[in-house]
Amino acid sequence: MKKLMMMTATAALLLTGCAQSKKAQQTGEAVDNDSTATVLLTREISPDALVKIYKALGVEATGRVAVKMSTGEGSNPNFLKPELIKGLIAEVDGTIVECNTAYGNAPKDKQDERTTSENHWRVIERHGFTPTFRVDIMDEEGDMKIPVQDSTHLKYDIVGTHMQNYDFMIALNHFKGHPMGGYGGALKNLSIGCGSQNGKAYIHSAGKMEVLDMSKLWTPKYIGDQDGFLESMAAAAQAVVNYFEKKNGIIYISVMNNMSIDCDCVDHPEPVKLEDYGILASTDPVALDQACIDIINQQKVTATNDPTDLLNRIDKQHGVHTIEHAAKIGLGKRKYTLVEIDK
Repeated sequence: MKKLMMMTATAALLLTGCAQSKKAQQTGEAVDNDSTATVLLTREISPDALVKIYKALGVEATGRVAVKMSTGEGSNPNFLKPELIKGLIAEVDGTIVECNTAYGNAPKDKQDERTTSENHWRVIERHGFTPTFRVDIMDEEGDMKIPVQDSTHLKYDIVGTHMQNYDFMIALNHFKGHPMGGYGGALKNLSIGCGSQNGKAYIHSAGKMEVLDMSKLWTPKYIGDQDGFLESMAAAAQAVVNYFEKKNGIIYISVMNNMSIDCDCVDHPEPVKLEDYGILASTDPVALDQACIDIINQQKVTATNDPTDLLNRIDKQHGVHTIEHAAKIGLGKRKYTLVEIDK
């Protein structure tokens, strides 16, 4: 089993993660060894723990609060459940925000797909998010372009027009694997997750397709540049972060439970082979994703806990490159201090 990253120190209450890969060193990526991001951790996964770690961050969600999360593909059981998130949503008076999907091969059962707003709303209701919460499909009435700081592949980011209705965002991420990105965490939730259907096509094609054409998108011409796709995700994530940092702000919370090698967007995911771990939070999305990756690397194979498939998926898709590029373009830091708030 290949270890993708490693931790440099372990203490009773603090873990310091060293996130400098060989590739980053070879390309001359600057690292400030005196500066680390802070990532909070609770090993408890519960509604109260979710509220507790939000409060521990010390950043108040103000104004009109968007909680960006996946409400899950129709037949996928692994998404973050309404009963888990209800306390946090109430605490911040938030609205769950989503965007429609852009699949080349939609689920056989149209009741399970989210490629149209009509069907997406059915899935949202079936998964129990309405009428308990306010939910908004941000690209239901079209999309808009927001600036990118990194123009390596993208000229802009394409998001749902409803994003402009919010002042603050909580990126509430379910950490797990992903068929194309290797893993799904904060950076994916900010990029693909906030992208409209056109935005998703633009990111997946590394800037080659600006208007979704599902008959062409999933061909080698458009998805042949894997690293370009991963770098585009980092750039799009940064665009969303910059957008909300100019308003009231943005924070990131990742739940490590029900961790299949497949994303919540997969209709019938592979079985979960990892035990639930906990909830992490940070004001730095790069450090947060790096911490989650490091935790998976530290897992030992037992009868009930096996990280092998997920690590192989991340390695096969070069998933850590999203983190590498995000750090390179200044979105966040890969070096972090992990603080357990349970003790």
